[in-house]
Amino acid sequence: MVEHDVVTASEPTGELPIVRSIGSADLKDALMKGLDDFWAMPTHVVFISLIYPIFAVVLGAVTLENNFAPDLFPFAAGFPLIGPFAAIGLYELSRRRELGLDTSWNHAFDVIHSKSLSSIVMLGLLLSVIFIVWVAIARAIYVANFGYEEVTSLTAFAYDLLTTKQGHNLIIIGNFVGFLFALLAFSLTVVSFPLLLDRNVGVVAAALTSVRAVLTNPITMALWGLIVTCSLLIGFLAFLFGLALVMPVLGHSTWHLYRKVVAPDMSSRPKYEPGPEIRRYAADFPAVLFSSRRTKNG
Repeated sequence: MVEHDVVTASEPTGELPIVRSIGSADLKDALMKGLDDFWAMPTHVVFISLIYPIFAVVLGAVTLENNFAPDLFPFAAGFPLIGPFAAIGLYELSRRRELGLDTSWNHAFDVIHSKSLSSIVMLGLLLSVIFIVWVAIARAIYVANFGYEEVTSLTAFAYDLLTTKQGHNLIIIGNFVGFLFALLAFSLTVVSFPLLLDRNVGVVAAALTSVRAVLTNPITMALWGLIVTCSLLIGFLAFLFGLALVMPVLGHSTWHLYRKVVAPDMSSRPKYEPGPEIRRYAADFPAVLFSSRRTKNG
């Protein structure tokens, strides 16, 4: 691990990064660049992204009780709240590729060497708290409408949800509250994690910059949120493991979105000396995961 491969900015200065206005064409370009990153690193990103759905299954097993039906939708809808934190390794791979550094899959975990690590962890914990509070409130909304009686089957629950006044109340109120939670998490993190990977600005400055990005580009960011929501929905409908394909593209695209929204840091940085990049092919999987070959920056 070479020291200059990781975040090299000085301690937080208190000055917020400059936020730029962007349009729908910038979103399209970010998605195309994210897709290009995916094709350039297909085996690595699929392997890393498997962590996300596996974590979803494990967390679901811990969080959901035996009477899981009422919590199923809130859990599925709320889990993407921590998606920006789960995709941190994908941002790092895009950052390294942009700099011409080695993009072997193990570099996705280089965040542990970042000077912004404590800020990244704090922001990740905040997202986890938001997720837990959302699930708890969603359960309270269910209890307020249906009481504590256990659901006998998913079919019976769906019937009550769609044909009763209590069910309609649950749908309307639950989706409204869920939207507020999603808006909060989205505003705090749309560019904050990539920013922390790129610069050691501190958790408060990163979150404020993310909120400013949303306020400066409300329509464009709403469109980006819709793209992310629809993409993750497709991934969930593919029995969670569709996320192993959706997550890489969204993760890489988020890095490029950050590059468009936040003006680059023009302060002096240590000079990078990128090593030769070895192109990876899908046919190499899974052998590349255990390869001992490393570039001089690896």
